[in-house]
Amino acid sequence: MANIAVLGAQWGDEGKGKIVDLIADRFDVVARSSGGHNAGHTVKVGDQKFILSLIPTGILRGKKGIIGNGLVVDPAALLREIKTLEGLGITVKGNLFISHRAHVIFPYHRMMERASEDTPGKVKIGTTSRGIGPCYEDKIGRRGIRFAELLDTAGFPERFRAAAEEKNIIATALNIHEPWDIEAILKEYQDYAEQLRPYVTDTIYLVNQLIRQGEKVLFEGAQGTMLDIDHGTYPYLTSSNATVGGVCTGLGVSPMLIDGVVGIAKAYATRVGGGPFATELLGDAGNALRNAGNEFGTVTGRPRRCGWFDLPLMNYAHNVNHLTTLVITKLDVLDYLETIPVCVAYKYKGEKLDFMPALPEVYEAVVPVYEERPGWHCSTAGIREYDQLPQAAKDYISYLEGQLEVEIGCISTGPERDETIIRRGSKFAGFLA
Repeated sequence: MANIAVLGAQWGDEGKGKIVDLIADRFDVVARSSGGHNAGHTVKVGDQKFILSLIPTGILRGKKGIIGNGLVVDPAALLREIKTLEGLGITVKGNLFISHRAHVIFPYHRMMERASEDTPGKVKIGTTSRGIGPCYEDKIGRRGIRFAELLDTAGFPERFRAAAEEKNIIATALNIHEPWDIEAILKEYQDYAEQLRPYVTDTIYLVNQLIRQGEKVLFEGAQGTMLDIDHGTYPYLTSSNATVGGVCTGLGVSPMLIDGVVGIAKAYATRVGGGPFATELLGDAGNALRNAGNEFGTVTGRPRRCGWFDLPLMNYAHNVNHLTTLVITKLDVLDYLETIPVCVAYKYKGEKLDFMPALPEVYEAVVPVYEERPGWHCSTAGIREYDQLPQAAKDYISYLEGQLEVEIGCISTGPERDETIIRRGSKFAGFLA
């Protein structure tokens, strides 16, 4: 068995949470490297549904969970999540570890993000307004406050007051000020610090030590490749690195320690918020696919935009991440279709594009070229063996494999843990041996 990274290959919401939960019992540690509480994983176990935004999914299996230095963390949101899990009988203390280098989200970050999204004439990204972006801005601007500073009882008050006063000046100048009591918030965060102190440690040392001791690590991605700050559909993306490189920087591990990269993609495509989406379905067809897939955000409840599988986009994701194996989720959502369009290329101003455009206005204007694949028009829900799939569904999987030149080692046919096909002899199955 190996240390593997599980990453979204589209725009997030691909079903990473279910897959991580499914295989986490084969690992000792589940570590997350990027994002914040704008990224949600839903895991359904019997009659219980667990929604996780910050804590690695492996906590549900009693595994060690690491929140790496690459995350930005809202202490209040994290404490709520801890309390919810404990109320459901999940053991968190002793299993959860937070990097002392992870940055902290404060109320002024949320205020700045809401104001930025509402600025007249500004391109709307469609953020969750939870302060993620402004916190990353402070991190890159070298003015952020990390857990190391939050837990420094002597130095934190001065650091926080200076940061809050600076934000007050900016907010007043831009006429976006939402009044807050600096001293009251200071006291609130000092209380958070003490509640979270037992969880905070040097996770870079911890994860490397655990690997040296022979423990196996599952690196859990957040969001997806096309939301990566460097490689996604800029500027309609998140503020961190959601690709495999982010695992190394966000956890402090060498790429030599990652033995395989598992990409997760839906059998179609979705995205949330603004930005170009070449294969998007509008009108009744889009609503039908959305309702069939129950495509509404885990964290926000926002309806997701839905469209067809996009091979050029997936080939790009493969180049960025060098996927070892691919998991296709929600195959059963396509059961109702007579034919299934697959985007095989783009055309821009009549010319074929063999690459993902960097300019959003170019990507917005591309015309997808489709091939129609036969549907199977019968239920695949809950199927657990590949041989039990209808032939047209197997043909669809084989077609995607051939076009992408990546094996599809696992197929999800429903939300439950066991509604999954793990293909015998695949590299995916080999990672779990």
